[in-house]
Amino acid sequence: MPEMPEVEIIRRYLDTQVAGKKIMDLDIRLPRMIKWPDTEGFRALVTGRTIRMIARRGKYLLMELDNNNEVVFHLRMTGRLVYEPTGKTADEHARVIFQLQNGAALVYGDTRTLGTIHGLKPQERAMLKGLAEMGPEPLSPEFTPAYLVQAASQRKTAIKSFLLNQKYIGGIGNIYADEALFLAGIHPLRQSKSLSAEECRRLWESVNQVIAAGIEDGGTTFRDYQNGEGGKGSHQEHLYVYGRKGEPCRNCHTPIERITVGGRGTHFCPHCQEEC
Repeated sequence: MPEMPEVEIIRRYLDTQVAGKKIMDLDIRLPRMIKWPDTEGFRALVTGRTIRMIARRGKYLLMELDNNNEVVFHLRMTGRLVYEPTGKTADEHARVIFQLQNGAALVYGDTRTLGTIHGLKPQERAMLKGLAEMGPEPLSPEFTPAYLVQAASQRKTAIKSFLLNQKYIGGIGNIYADEALFLAGIHPLRQSKSLSAEECRRLWESVNQVIAAGIEDGGTTFRDYQNGEGGKGSHQEHLYVYGRKGEPCRNCHTPIERITVGGRGTHFCPHCQEEC
């Protein structure tokens, strides 16, 4: 699933390409991808409107329109949003195509059709609880060491599960949670409330570090992630633990282990991240 760095990379590129362009028409190839409103209501909401900007909140992409309405994309596992300057796409899994002025197109493709598209008026944004209730994001002024200490100290859950809960921190997914815990030297099964203030400070630093590195490297691509141009990221070449089961730790050469935490595959170094 694209996480905050991948979605931010998509946002940055698309915003340079589509901001200021008018949506001339829609090619809705799979109506069930649009969760709100119905197909005709969605068409009426966006057709003829100018795209003001592409924004982001956590893992959501927000296409803000000139009438203050917005289209909210949640890419989930295999969704992708690609700008096609010629208006044509070779994506056999293209589900919704926004035909733009000057013959260009914005193509939403989704192999497994797990993503969602919502067309929302300002008063309707609260209907997306995942968006409305999201916690502060890494690299934001609201995400501080003090915030992390306060939030973690009230939870008995495993710290890995805490990091994945979007109500506490917005945008972190499986890859970057494992990477952050490794850099902070914290075992993924540690109870959140057991972390000291110093450990929380280290974790805050490592979360910001791995998110920034993911953005710098253009995101992480294993299978499906594509940026707004249809290209791939390179951060997978620099991962410390994620996806490296059995391979030597880059710090101590102990084999990386994989366990399941909260139903999610979790990679860690048993030496650098000893369980307390």
